[in-house]
Amino acid sequence: MAESKQQQQIYKAVEANTVVISERKAYLITKRTIDIFLSLIGIILLLPVLLLIAIFIKLEDKKGSIIFKQERVGIHGKTFYMYKFRSMVSNAEELLKDLIEQNEASGPLFKMKEDPRVTKIGRFLRKTSLDELPQLINVIKGEMSLVGPRPALPKEVETYTSFERQRLEVTPGLTCFWQVEGRSNIGFEEQVQLDLKYIEKRSFKTDISLIIRTIKVLFGSNGAF
Repeated sequence: MAESKQQQQIYKAVEANTVVISERKAYLITKRTIDIFLSLIGIILLLPVLLLIAIFIKLEDKKGSIIFKQERVGIHGKTFYMYKFRSMVSNAEELLKDLIEQNEASGPLFKMKEDPRVTKIGRFLRKTSLDELPQLINVIKGEMSLVGPRPALPKEVETYTSFERQRLEVTPGLTCFWQVEGRSNIGFEEQVQLDLKYIEKRSFKTDISLIIRTIKVLFGSNGAF
């Protein structure tokens, strides 16, 4: 039996070490609709929680802002500001240079389990991933999606190979495969592989499955720090 056009594309992609990206219009419209609807519902339902978090952040460190915004790289290399609840002391960026040698992550990432810059409320927020909730605003704005590769820092993208830059071919998201399969315990190379796996397999069914799995591991994940 003759190979289908899609099969031929997949074989060529594997040989060229590139991924085949689904650009089905119906899927993209459905994905965007779900992003907006669930993000708005989430913000409305979680409003009391958001207010409590804001109060606790200010009580522990009055100098810093409640929301931490950081430049990230989105689809096709376009940069945007990603929002998070601040989980570190107000001068965290200044202290980073003294901690670089203690980096526990592979590749261009910086991760440290016992990072002294993280506040008490910040540790709780990171453990439960509640620090990520402000990114629902990024989703509504269209800068992010609920599901997609996590957006990287510009300095991280500068070190990317052409293979790794394929992560930038789709809109970044709040969660993806590696967020529910190990999070910080997964090395950079495996993160890339899992992100590219999503890009090739993404569909309405895959997105809903990952959203449900993310909710299940939201509290008490051992892989978050």
